Amino acid sequence: MTTIHTPICEKLGIRYPIFAFTPSAPVAAAVTRAGGMGVLGCVRFNEAEALDEVLTWMDENTDGLPYGFDVVMPNKIPQEGSLTDLDKYIPEAHRKFVDDTLVKLGVPPLDHAVGHEGVLGWLHSVAKMHVDTALKHNVKLMANALGSPPAEVITQCHDAGVQVAALAGTARHAKSHVDNGVDIIVSQGWEAGGHTGEVSTLVLTPEVVDAVGPDVPVLAAGGIGSGRQVAAALALGAQGAWTGSLWLTAAEYDLSTGTGITKALLRATSEDTVRSRVYSGKPARLLKTKWTEAWEEEGAPSPLPMPLQNILVANAHNRMNSGDNPDTIAMPAGQIVGRTNEVVAVADTMAALVSEFEETFQRLSAITKG
Repeated sequence: MTTIHTPICEKLGIRYPIFAFTPSAPVAAAVTRAGGMGVLGCVRFNEAEALDEVLTWMDENTDGLPYGFDVVMPNKIPQEGSLTDLDKYIPEAHRKFVDDTLVKLGVPPLDHAVGHEGVLGWLHSVAKMHVDTALKHNVKLMANALGSPPAEVITQCHDAGVQVAALAGTARHAKSHVDNGVDIIVSQGWEAGGHTGEVSTLVLTPEVVDAVGPDVPVLAAGGIGSGRQVAAALALGAQGAWTGSLWLTAAEYDLSTGTGITKALLRATSEDTVRSRVYSGKPARLLKTKWTEAWEEEGAPSPLPMPLQNILVANAHNRMNSGDNPDTIAMPAGQIVGRTNEVVAVADTMAALVSEFEETFQRLSAITKG
């Protein structure tokens, strides 16, 4: 029986070359148990103890199978101060705009104190803590959302028997990552949620495959949410599919703090996302809402560079995402969100991906017979 199995499966010890980036540990664990590789996003963890606890849970709930983790780490180690030091660089006009917009949109205040959750995770020092902590667990892959991590981090991972993946939005960047010692390239097209470049997956993936050569595994990312699209990724030369937004409506997803996020995701079409610097200071695709539209209005300030934009909007995002209004949330999501219009268990989604891939392969085999 035909099924999906490529060389990267052997390299990482997984059954299917389907990778799922998610900040939700239950989703990541369920993908791994179903034969793929769950990749846990670590950016929300500010303390090693909290991350260690979650990764211990992952170890205990993945049946001894490998999983990965994802960090946000610049290639060059920056000079960084404390959160208080960075806070002083945020203009008062930007603070006023955020406060006024929240009032205009009718976003209620939180009924509990919230700090800068998720903000510190964008700093190199905290990302390094993520690496140090994760390498004590059953991880087999580290992915970096900002491309090549520093050379010493790559060496640290290799010494621990962990492969290093880096996201790339151009063939040029992909080649540079390989030159820096990265093992696996995630070719992320602009359809993808979160930080993304300007080239579509269909165009980008074969360019990246050609640029890095046959010995470097490439995973296609952006706009992949069905078995047909997994088959298309392999047809483009990739060894697997990197998915993300597909899992936001998984039954196991445990991180939505308010009903507004779920409502927005379930009703969204592929036209309901926008690529903007509002979320983090770098171009990222997220759901189009009244919040993103406010930043496009005449007189609105330009988003600040990373990580200042994160610090500026962290509390606003917590307030919006804790509510029940789908029109006022801040949620990274790719264009494939148009396919995630119901809550589905991870195992069922994985089974559907594999089954449709097999059907697609059989259909293509039939039309290529002489």
